[in-house]
Amino acid sequence: MTAPRDNNSPQELDLALAAKLLDAQPFSRLVGARLTAFGAGVATIEVDIRPELHQQNGFLHGGVLSYAADNALTFAGGTVLGAAVLTGGFSIQYVRPATGRTLIARAEVVHGGRRQAVVRCDLSTVDEEGTEKLCAVAQGTILSAGQG
Repeated sequence: MTAPRDNNSPQELDLALAAKLLDAQPFSRLVGARLTAFGAGVATIEVDIRPELHQQNGFLHGGVLSYAADNALTFAGGTVLGAAVLTGGFSIQYVRPATGRTLIARAEVVHGGRRQAVVRCDLSTVDEEGTEKLCAVAQGTILSAGQG
């Protein structure tokens, strides 16, 4: 996540600006990702599951899950570190095949410092009846890319 050159502080970022930053990523537009929550150490990204995003067995591709985790982790970290952040690294554990109509990646800062934040992300799918099922869990370190 990178804001315009004025380097907004965490308090100046809001859902509308953060959603514009996500939409500025061509890959985010390709998968149809949208930011549905942002602020106070949390971020949620949703992706509608469609056939083009499946792997050969008909499940949502793991790369889409990783993409959603990476961005949700980074946006959540940005709520405490500011807009100029980068993913330092993350791991993801797949717990069940992802099926349904929507993928939801909910990230929350576990610990935030001055230069980095540790963030956890639960990835769930929602079926036609609205039932959520956990399909993956991720954790990452988000780094401040600002001057300092």
